[in-house]
Amino acid sequence: MIEPEQDRTGERIAKLLARAGVASRREIERMIADRRIALNGVIIDTPATILPDLRGITVDGQPVAEPERTRLFRFHKPAGLLTAERDPAGRPTIYNALRNAVPAGTGRLMPIGRLDLNTEGLLLMTNDGEFKRLLELPANGVPRTYRARTFGDISQAQLEELIEGITVEGIRYGRIDANLERSTGHNQWIELTLSEGKNREVRRVLEHLGLQVSRLLRTAYGPFPLGDLPRGAADEIPREMTDRFAASLRKAAGKQAVKPAGTGPQHSPRPPSSRPPRRSGPGGGESGDRGRRAPVSRRGKPA
Repeated sequence: MIEPEQDRTGERIAKLLARAGVASRREIERMIADRRIALNGVIIDTPATILPDLRGITVDGQPVAEPERTRLFRFHKPAGLLTAERDPAGRPTIYNALRNAVPAGTGRLMPIGRLDLNTEGLLLMTNDGEFKRLLELPANGVPRTYRARTFGDISQAQLEELIEGITVEGIRYGRIDANLERSTGHNQWIELTLSEGKNREVRRVLEHLGLQVSRLLRTAYGPFPLGDLPRGAADEIPREMTDRFAASLRKAAGKQAVKPAGTGPQHSPRPPSSRPPRRSGPGGGESGDRGRRAPVSRRGKPA
């Protein structure tokens, strides 16, 4: 048995493994409960274990490398791909496309947020589980921008009411900044910016307003736009941009990523980035596929 809090100069093992890109903290806690993580051959049975580094740590019997620098990729997800590592039904996943879209030897990447099967657009991918967590937490308020092609009758005045939030079938959705971009008859394009990213949030809100959603795309996540990145392609965000944004996000979140173990997070009400400029033409998306979770190990290449 590994005693918790054994090295008070280190950090909790879940945080170390998340930073190394093994999985999110919550997933690592489940892995510890399943007795999949060990230190020098001894099973770790509590996520409260504090270590100075990852030397001697194994996951499923395989050693875990020390974390590389934080890397961030843009991926233009096509419709028809699951945001999952694999699917029991055999449907294609984002990793089928990423295999040829990222440079050889990139290692495991984890999606930041998820897009459902039929949603297209920007999907950010990272090798840093702690960075992923900061970007996803609703309390950190990182904006996501979507564009939806819909059919039905809607006015700008109705869309503006979403700024106060809305409750749909007992689920409360927070502030949504929605704008009617253009319409032709009963068809229209709507741009929406939100910061929660609840399961199928955009579709459910628009359908509640009586609209049929025929296409949904995510055009931006935080300060990173989809731009003209081709469908199915991926590129890496420059290191200096990634480092600068990660630092500003951690500062806005009360430096939670560098606080000592046991220190509670403090969250900023707004993200450290501004809303990306509005663009004409298609582009947006939302979370919500239910395939198997994305990778829990950073050993090897994307599946």
